[in-house]
Amino acid sequence: MLSKRLIACLDVRDGKLAKSVKFVDTKDIGDPVAKAREYYLDGLDELVFYDITASSDKRSIMLDVVEAVADQVFIPLSVGGGVRSVADATDLRLAGAEKINVNSAAVSRPQLIDECAEAIGNQNVVLSMDIRRVVANSAQPSGYEIVINGGRTATGTDALAWALEGERRGAGELVINSIDADGTKDGYEINLTAMIGAAVRVPVIASGGAGLPIHLHQALTEGGADAALVASMVHFGDYNVSELKRYLHNQGLKMRMAKSLADGP
Repeated sequence: MLSKRLIACLDVRDGKLAKSVKFVDTKDIGDPVAKAREYYLDGLDELVFYDITASSDKRSIMLDVVEAVADQVFIPLSVGGGVRSVADATDLRLAGAEKINVNSAAVSRPQLIDECAEAIGNQNVVLSMDIRRVVANSAQPSGYEIVINGGRTATGTDALAWALEGERRGAGELVINSIDADGTKDGYEINLTAMIGAAVRVPVIASGGAGLPIHLHQALTEGGADAALVASMVHFGDYNVSELKRYLHNQGLKMRMAKSLADGP
């Protein structure tokens, strides 16, 4: 059995760490480089960095901030926001990213997934999907729709169909980010995560809504996710990385544990 992963997400706006609720009311909350270092030292498995306004502003990602974060962590770093070409992906890799997240541009031009997978390898291409609930209909039979440009633009694309296409085109992982749950701390969208996880063969990352340790456990068990992504619950100091990993370990989940974490206090 593969170990489950705990991933922290840094949403960055204008070089500052930011957090929103349901993709609106975004506030600056700190220094992304300092937070990256803090989480790395506390045993985090992986870090995700999103430049959350790069797509909507139609600009390239801030490479200097990516480089500053990469200099502080020695765990897998996944970066997204404004990735529109293989050249963008290559620039991010040179800046220190191990994995590249594609999102809005891939919905507009799905061939981007194929091109990046061929250029840097399937295992390094992550399809990040921002998803909201809708009334199931002929266009979105799953009852979930893909939204792009930081939650600003509805696409009419069915989330399950897009997940399957992304996998077919070469995405090595899928991030299932629920807009409805984002920042609420009420728990992940388990139904959505489980539905997509059961349909694909690549790892699925649950994202959006974590507020309590039990929410992570639910996503990794009931939701069948391979990894749980957290933001608010660590950014605001409600929990720290090591105690979350120890909780999951004590609940019987296989985690990558430093000996000190596995032993506990």
